[in-house]
Amino acid sequence: QVQLVESGGGLVQAGGSLRLSCAASARTNSSYSTAWFRQAPGKEREFVAAVSWSGHVTYHTDSVKGRFTISRDNAKNTVYLQMNSLKPEDTAVYYCAASNVIAPLPRRGDEYNYWGRGTQVTVSS
Repeated sequence: QVQLVESGGGLVQAGGSLRLSCAASARTNSSYSTAWFRQAPGKEREFVAAVSWSGHVTYHTDSVKGRFTISRDNAKNTVYLQMNSLKPEDTAVYYCAASNVIAPLPRRGDEYNYWGRGTQVTVSS
């Protein structure tokens, strides 16, 4: 069973930064595509960003391009989401997910096999 544990969430003012981390059990992180999704209250879960198992291919949804950056460190079995210039509309629970699909880089929630429990990000105006 793959386990993913998110950390790094919190309360920040608009314009601030946070870095989320997703730690994976065993060596699974190096063999899976990994992504971040988020879900705001009363809204559907949405895709935020994904990174290939090599770390060389990334994709960010339009609303976070230029502000968020996904990356991974396979030696640490950890994927990161650096979030800069945060906006109140970024407030959500952020989930890390891992997928057996290697290519093309998956972006749909149903392509991901394993999920963390989430970490809350709150951006105040």
